[in-house]
Amino acid sequence: MKILYICTHNRCRSILSEAITNHLAAGVLEARSAGSQPAGQVHPLSLKYLAEAGIATDGLQSQSWDEFEDFAPDLVITVCDSAAGESCPLWFGKSLKLHWALEDPSKLSGSDEQVSEAFRHCIALIKARVLALKDLAGQDKSTWAKALQPLGASQ
Repeated sequence: MKILYICTHNRCRSILSEAITNHLAAGVLEARSAGSQPAGQVHPLSLKYLAEAGIATDGLQSQSWDEFEDFAPDLVITVCDSAAGESCPLWFGKSLKLHWALEDPSKLSGSDEQVSEAFRHCIALIKARVLALKDLAGQDKSTWAKALQPLGASQ
């Protein structure tokens, strides 16, 4: 199953999702991430907390969804509310769509401990969802749309 994670700026939640997916489900799921208005750089705390969790960060970059027209994802997952409300490129038309509505830990203004907890919580949520997707990927592709409906998927 090929997954494209979308977040407007592609610097935190979509990056976390891409890295975690490729770490937990390599060979079963193939993930990329992009944004409609990419920031051009990955948030440094995203890299810090991925590394802390033992997840590789090599090759992660903030990039435009325009670069993925040939990727042909089976599933497009928006991870921020603003990206979920945007008009997506036409070439997403054949993909199933899902929205995760993850809170952005990089925007939290609080103590270092609060920020750390926010990143760890976001990473834990993503891990749990990726493991569910990994299980689904083993099913026949024709069952994916129905199986994803309880998670908010649409075509």
